[in-house]
Amino acid sequence: MLKTILFVGSILMALPAFGQGGKMRLTLDDAIAMARVRSVDAASALDELRTAYWEWRTFRADQLPELSFSATAPAYAKQYSSYMNEEGDYSFVRTNTLQASGELAIKQNVALTGGKVSLSSSLDFLRQLDGTPYNRFMSIPVALSLEQPLFGVNTMKWDRRIEPVRYAEAKAAFLSATEDVARLTVNYYFNLLMSRENVEIAEQNLENALKLHAVAKEKREMGKISQNDLLQMELNVLDAQSALTDYRSELKSMMFQLRAFLDLGEDVEIVPVAPENVPQADISYPDALERATANNKFVKTMLREQLEADYEVARAKGDLREIKLFARIGYSGTDPEIGEAYSRLRSNQVASVGFSIPLVDWGKRRGKVKVAESKRRVAESRIRRETMNFNQELYILVERFANQQQQLELSTRATEIAARRYATNVETYMIGMLSPLELNDSRTSKDNSRRDYINQLYKFWTYWYQLRSLTLYDYSSLHDINADFDKLIKIQ
Repeated sequence: MLKTILFVGSILMALPAFGQGGKMRLTLDDAIAMARVRSVDAASALDELRTAYWEWRTFRADQLPELSFSATAPAYAKQYSSYMNEEGDYSFVRTNTLQASGELAIKQNVALTGGKVSLSSSLDFLRQLDGTPYNRFMSIPVALSLEQPLFGVNTMKWDRRIEPVRYAEAKAAFLSATEDVARLTVNYYFNLLMSRENVEIAEQNLENALKLHAVAKEKREMGKISQNDLLQMELNVLDAQSALTDYRSELKSMMFQLRAFLDLGEDVEIVPVAPENVPQADISYPDALERATANNKFVKTMLREQLEADYEVARAKGDLREIKLFARIGYSGTDPEIGEAYSRLRSNQVASVGFSIPLVDWGKRRGKVKVAESKRRVAESRIRRETMNFNQELYILVERFANQQQQLELSTRATEIAARRYATNVETYMIGMLSPLELNDSRTSKDNSRRDYINQLYKFWTYWYQLRSLTLYDYSSLHDINADFDKLIKIQ
């Protein structure tokens, strides 16, 4: 579960203060919890979620009635205007008027038909300033209007199918992104852990090399070993010192990367702790595929792209001809007095049907339909290909994870055996019953076994969080990965 996203504050309070320098012991779980809140990647994922949320809110708002008020107050005009008399002759007359108007309207989109219905009430005022001044009012107390496209594509219907899928895709993408942040944290964390292990191994090897070199000098003085063996011990000391220098430099680089990713101060020394326990899970491909199909953004993305391709075809077909219906019914009145303008009302009715049908367009609109249909077929082929690739990626990942659990167990056992073998060989060498080459071989085996164990741990946790990202399911708690999106977006 992604409860850490919402309640990570308590986790961070339990950690040592990281803004004042000093050492900071950090477990993998703590590093992941911090990265989900403090990293740039997590902030970017949250910003994308907020963007998708407000796009969803905008779509929802389009489905609801809109109340608006529009007004012009005042509009003054002192100019010449064209005028046609009763005989049909035009002339220019001087006007000097003051006007004002206002309209209150409720508009509602009709998802079923793709049209728009509005209920409005308006009042217009005109004052003649030249000659004999007078006022004039015109009222439309109530008017019901309908705007309806005929035979065209119903954009609202398609939006109602596409937008919910788009928002569900965005939420799934955010959850996957938080798991990808965890996977990236695993990478930085184990880079640092491996570097620190290398430093500790190098320090131990240098300490042992110095001790064995001192013993070799004593044995050489007693004639028990050759000069070649003594030089080999001295060479081992130099190699250990060189390795320690390189590993310390690498440790600083890995430390800087993790600090920057977690947004920690440069004076903080992170001490990573190798995870001792790993979750045990028996994951089958059919189960993982079922959960990925239900939860992952990939399936939602494919569905959205299919719907968008279908919409483009429908829109291209709707553009073959354009026919629109406009109708309005209501009442209207006019009078020099505002009260009387609402008393003597007359019907106010308008109806019109406009259309545009191409007679000769040389196949342009038909061509657009064919292009849209061709693009839809391309999208369908790409969706099938990407679906196969996704299923294959998931299958390989499940197999690798199952194999990795066994590899980790074998690596743990090999590390223990290699460590005991080296300790035994050191004691054997001290009593002169083991050659330097054999001792070096056991030391190299011990070091490589430890490094391999850290590497196997790294692979396990990488596969683990990759599986979580694809399936959005936590196989340790046996629950879908989810989040309280309202709290994340911080709706006021």
